[in-house]
Amino acid sequence: MGAGVVVESRSPNFKAGDRVFVTGPGFGIVADGVWRELVAAPAGGLWPIPDHVDDDHAAAFLAGAGYLTAYLVLTQFVSFQPGQSVLAPGIGGAVGMESVQIAQKLGASLAISTASTTAKAEIARAAGYQHVIDLSKESLRDGVMRITGGKGVDVVIDGVGGALTGEALGCLAFGGTYAVVGYAGGREANINLTDVIWKAAKVRGFVFRAFAPETIAGALKVLTRHVAEGALQPTIAKVFPLSDAPEAVRYLIEDRPFGRVLMRVNG
Repeated sequence: MGAGVVVESRSPNFKAGDRVFVTGPGFGIVADGVWRELVAAPAGGLWPIPDHVDDDHAAAFLAGAGYLTAYLVLTQFVSFQPGQSVLAPGIGGAVGMESVQIAQKLGASLAISTASTTAKAEIARAAGYQHVIDLSKESLRDGVMRITGGKGVDVVIDGVGGALTGEALGCLAFGGTYAVVGYAGGREANINLTDVIWKAAKVRGFVFRAFAPETIAGALKVLTRHVAEGALQPTIAKVFPLSDAPEAVRYLIEDRPFGRVLMRVNG
């Protein structure tokens, strides 16, 4: 996923010079993605970038698909209601940071995330993320129970997985939903089944192909409007030239930055 300028179009909906968000079925997975100067994309995978959103923030809006994931989870996947609470671990990553923003936009009473270090927790709080649990100082479950007054959260949007999974499940309130959307922390996990049974928990696995194309298109239209209005704030950690792609990937994986890592074709 990325942002670019139309060079040539066979669709009446776009013309050369249009600034567009760029995506497509299987991009970066089963088809070549946007790490190149020229990309052939279906017209259905393009939509206009608002005039006052610059290219970097447009690309950051798409990177990691955190906004889209969180919006679909909370509006289509679970019966989320304003006033409920949401936990999205990993404040520096796309799912954690952007799920918190979406939860707040949709009226969550609490939108909680985590940081692996005190330094990252302080950066997040300085950026306006109020409820960030410093996992170097307390456990996830202890932090959630402290913030929620012992109730737990109504929804967990988990893009971390791994060793954090069991604790995240244990943070649910009675009748809560745990949505598995990724596994940045590992694909294998140990859980206590009593956290599922006694909390009457619902566990859901998230994948984009579970949604009709028109549902995703509608969600992107809403989210683009929110970005244009300034209601969502994509955060950029660093921009690399495309020629430094290996270093960009290393920085993303090893340094675990706060915000999106972008590559600019002519940077």
